[in-house]
Amino acid sequence: MDLDSVRTFVAAADAGQFQEAAAELAVTQQAVSKRIAALERDLGVRLFTRTPRGAELTIDGQAFLPRARELLRVAERAEASVRTGRRPLRVDVIASRGAATGLMRAFHRAYPEIELDVVMLFGMETAVAAIRSGTIDASFRAVAAPGLPLPEDFASVRVLDEPLHLLTGPAHALAEARSVTVAQLVGHRIWMPGIAPGTEWAAYYDDLVAEFGLTIEATGPNFGSDVLIDTVADTPALATFMSEQTRLVWPAGHGLRRIPVTGPTPVYPHSLIWHRDNPHPALATLRAHLAATTAGHDAAGTWTPDWVLPH
Repeated sequence: MDLDSVRTFVAAADAGQFQEAAAELAVTQQAVSKRIAALERDLGVRLFTRTPRGAELTIDGQAFLPRARELLRVAERAEASVRTGRRPLRVDVIASRGAATGLMRAFHRAYPEIELDVVMLFGMETAVAAIRSGTIDASFRAVAAPGLPLPEDFASVRVLDEPLHLLTGPAHALAEARSVTVAQLVGHRIWMPGIAPGTEWAAYYDDLVAEFGLTIEATGPNFGSDVLIDTVADTPALATFMSEQTRLVWPAGHGLRRIPVTGPTPVYPHSLIWHRDNPHPALATLRAHLAATTAGHDAAGTWTPDWVLPH
């Protein structure tokens, strides 16, 4: 069913004359007649009866009119839901407890009038495909890892360098340290079951291991952060890396220690990526907000892999 014909039908029903409907729609009276005739063929009924005073609705026309109005309202809502600036800004934050989620929560507090859809996608390739298809508007990622280049039609801006801390249980050999150097971590088992091969974070930790001779184990199923911290708390031989910005709550009896790493401090580089042709006005607002509120990157005494884009 053609929406222009339905719109013409409603205009003619309201006006009571095809000529007035034509003037309202800025088309010819002949065009109005053709659209009404086409709609009547589609429906298989007469919608109007011509009278000396104009056009009157038939019984079928009277029955169809409220449905036609609703059809136009539904079409308008459907169009508005995807019209740039009138639909929510959709952003991928990777994980609910990570630093990117904190950045988006701060943005929402600063701009509560902007509607947001926050999603969590796995891996750079998935995020790139979602941005290109229009499923999302932007994603927080580490760019550009070997084998995971940023496409030429994408843009990115580095928004946060996230320092890694060592998380240990109370019986770990380093539990009482106020800080540890990267060199002190050599020989200790760092357990990170969430490292998935082929992801940008796997590339990051592979380079960290190669650079400093660390032992990072990604063995076993990833049951999530709760099981990770339970295991670290109960196993003196294991520790894990975790940011101070990762929002976790654990039982007081765990006695976990979050210890800054220095000499240098490994930082995980978060960039916002988006398609260069995306016109959503809230995307520009998000970029401006992040530029004004996030700290600098590549600070003295920090480390990132050579492949990380500097800006």
